[in-house]
Amino acid sequence: MTYTPYQKQMEEQAYVIDFLPYGKSDDPRRQPVVQALGESFFTLLELYPKQGMNLEIGEKIYVGKGERDKIISIRGRVNYEELTSNGKTSLQEMIIKIIHLREPEFISFFNKSGSINIRQHQLELIPGIGKKIMNIIIEEREKKPFESFEDLEKRIHLSKIDELIEQRIEEELKGSKYYVFVRPSRY
Repeated sequence: MTYTPYQKQMEEQAYVIDFLPYGKSDDPRRQPVVQALGESFFTLLELYPKQGMNLEIGEKIYVGKGERDKIISIRGRVNYEELTSNGKTSLQEMIIKIIHLREPEFISFFNKSGSINIRQHQLELIPGIGKKIMNIIIEEREKKPFESFEDLEKRIHLSKIDELIEQRIEEELKGSKYYVFVRPSRY
């Protein structure tokens, strides 16, 4: 799940986090714009919809190569700060949705993550996980790998792990020293 520079795949699917049918106020063309969150790498995108298209927040759309049914072109990647206030609000909900769709990948992270350096472990990047909980996770996964969020929460006595992961993803989208779940914008 950790992004490495040799991966050059692009997002195939994205979720609409905001739709501006009259474009952005600072854009003189006033062309409709969609802000979206990529499903695979949590890429923040701005897209141009096909003429007459009305998109709903939360709608899954194809953004890959080839013929797209609702999007005419990809304007490009955007930073967190460039999101509209509606985009920032619905972002959290879409991240949680993707986390649940990709639960096995996130469970794999808890089962396989390792040290970043001599003083810090990848698990400690998740908000709410310090050295004590990290050690419990490592002890428990050595006994038996975690199978689900429910299993993880039950065995380490930590609730709402999906919300903690969401907080980490949002932190990475805002800019971070370490990237675990989000493709950094520099690639």
